[in-house]
Amino acid sequence: MLVRCFFLWCVTFSIMVAKSPPVKPGIEVLKKRGFDLLLGKRVGLITNSTGVTSDLQSTIDILFRAPNVKLVALFSPEHGVRGDVGAGKEVNSDVDYGTGVPIYSLYGRTRKPTPEMLDSIDVLVYDIQDIGVRSYTYISTMGLAMEAAAERSIPFIVLDRPNPLTGIRVEGPLLTPMFKSFIGAYPIPYVYGMTVGELALMINGEGWLGNGVKCSLTVVQMEGWKRTMWWEDTGLPWVPTSPHIPHSFTPLYYVMTGLLGELGTANQGVGYTLPFELVGAPWINGTVLANYLNSMQIEGVRFRPISYIPFYMDTTGIRYRGVQIHVVEKEKLSLTRVQLAILKALLILFPSYNIFERAKPEKLLAFDKAVGNDFVRQALQSGVPVDDILHHIELQIRNFQKIRQKYLLYN
Repeated sequence: MLVRCFFLWCVTFSIMVAKSPPVKPGIEVLKKRGFDLLLGKRVGLITNSTGVTSDLQSTIDILFRAPNVKLVALFSPEHGVRGDVGAGKEVNSDVDYGTGVPIYSLYGRTRKPTPEMLDSIDVLVYDIQDIGVRSYTYISTMGLAMEAAAERSIPFIVLDRPNPLTGIRVEGPLLTPMFKSFIGAYPIPYVYGMTVGELALMINGEGWLGNGVKCSLTVVQMEGWKRTMWWEDTGLPWVPTSPHIPHSFTPLYYVMTGLLGELGTANQGVGYTLPFELVGAPWINGTVLANYLNSMQIEGVRFRPISYIPFYMDTTGIRYRGVQIHVVEKEKLSLTRVQLAILKALLILFPSYNIFERAKPEKLLAFDKAVGNDFVRQALQSGVPVDDILHHIELQIRNFQKIRQKYLLYN
């Protein structure tokens, strides 16, 4: 009997160990430390539905219940605290239904916490899962909140989380100052290869906050995370970071097709069941496009003709034809090459539906802001080869790579 009980205990223990994720996000590390940085303080929390532990407990609830910690305010980025607001739609201030804590919107008329919002706060905490792409607005919200904290001499704490694109992938155009916007606030590449904690250290250390101010910044590091890890290596559950980033692999596709969404002249799967995994339009011949792109033999990816009818957005009821992107070896994949190759192919194969000439002026500006400069668009329109554009981009980001090295926290 004793032997049988010991065997069952061993099996149960081994299952528990096997299920324990190798990575602990910052909120779990902070909890393990007894919330040492927050004891006796009134806390403002910038978060959304992605702020969870490995067993899906909300950071909101954890801090609300933490002993000798007083959660007094929540701050909402784009898509809302609960992650249910569409891209670009204004988020309203509200009251959290679970805790009764007031929610201040940072994605509406106000993008930066006001002095009034911070009056009763001793420390600001940031806990949001990002996707590692410059045009995703959470990092812009983080920077403005850091700036507001600096101006009020309020400490700022980042609870760190993994980069789903790994911590080694750095690629894409660099932002130039004249194209600074809320979808591109800092002079970093489109894919910057850092955690949000590391990026916060860079923003603070390089003097990129308004008027060169610096905040009192602390990053609560993860445990167990390695730079080479993809999301599936972390053992952590994926919570959609926004309505159209439903899976941990969606950020890969976001980088490969997201710019088309800025132009509005072709669809990238938003409105259908495969957001960012498709490129389609009524005027595209999917077979021709797939054959052309496959003939380029881009490493790590294949293209398949597809026909689909989006369920919502402005395309409802219209049949689209195009390609579905299939990632077959992500380690060898250049996301930027795929993005540029698709844009180039659309221009070459379907000149009568020129994706740039048919775009509205405000859409062209949105495209340039998302890219971070107008060089890429002008080069594509002028017929510059993809390899030449990539070479120009690589030269641009060399200095960033050197600066980035100073702020890396993980091996």
